[in-house]
Amino acid sequence: MIDLGAAIRLTASCTDAGGTPANADSVTLTLTLPDGTTTSPAVTNPPAVVGQYSVDYTAAQPGRHAVHWQFASPTAAYADVFDVRPADPGFLFSLADAKKHLNIAATSTSDDDEIRDWSAATTWIVEHFVGPVARRTITERHTFTVAAMRVLRHTPALALTSVVPVLTSGTSYDPAALDLDPDTGIVQRLDGGLLYGPLRFTYTAGRARATANITAAGRVILQHLWRTQRGSGRGPVIAGGDDYAVSEPIAGLGYAIPNRALELLEPDRLPPGVA
Repeated sequence: MIDLGAAIRLTASCTDAGGTPANADSVTLTLTLPDGTTTSPAVTNPPAVVGQYSVDYTAAQPGRHAVHWQFASPTAAYADVFDVRPADPGFLFSLADAKKHLNIAATSTSDDDEIRDWSAATTWIVEHFVGPVARRTITERHTFTVAAMRVLRHTPALALTSVVPVLTSGTSYDPAALDLDPDTGIVQRLDGGLLYGPLRFTYTAGRARATANITAAGRVILQHLWRTQRGSGRGPVIAGGDDYAVSEPIAGLGYAIPNRALELLEPDRLPPGVA
């Protein structure tokens, strides 16, 4: 995964029917961007090395990019994908903090991309249990006819941005005329009136700051994931006093959550069924 605005080198090899590297008479590179549009960066042909094509592309959109190389004479094709982080990836902690916890020197940068990927995974796991930690804008549709209140799907919910109708004949609501309970996500009119739907709610979810128990749980999970994928040979530890022990799998997450992390997250864990 690369950062928004960073350059990535896209490469592909072209070979003839016998598997020998060969330059194609023509080559086309097509990228399908996250918004569904396509772009075709220019490809130097012939390449500097026979059969070895490359293009440096600067990512301008966050999300999944599909890559398709098409060669003619000889005929060949190659497909791939790459992902781009948003400008604010919403990590639970910084790269410097993650490296410090993993006892990796700040001057050592060879594992930085991998550490950031595991930090993203750690953030997702923590938010699975406690809801959004990093601030983000969420837009969601609520299908209903008439209601005294609506409950937003992601909490904590910090602020309403807009409440607009899905249908052209519907009613818009001024966020200033609505009350939002951050912890429950309940939205209702200050004048006690009814809400008429369907409505599309846009709001900011997350926390003004992550409490110490949440960040500590994140560090425990990061350390556990790092040790596991680094081939320490330890596998899941059963019971005992190890901070990183995992006594049983968590539904949908397997052995990704150490016991100590679950204990730290317990005060902020969401009720079942709440995102």
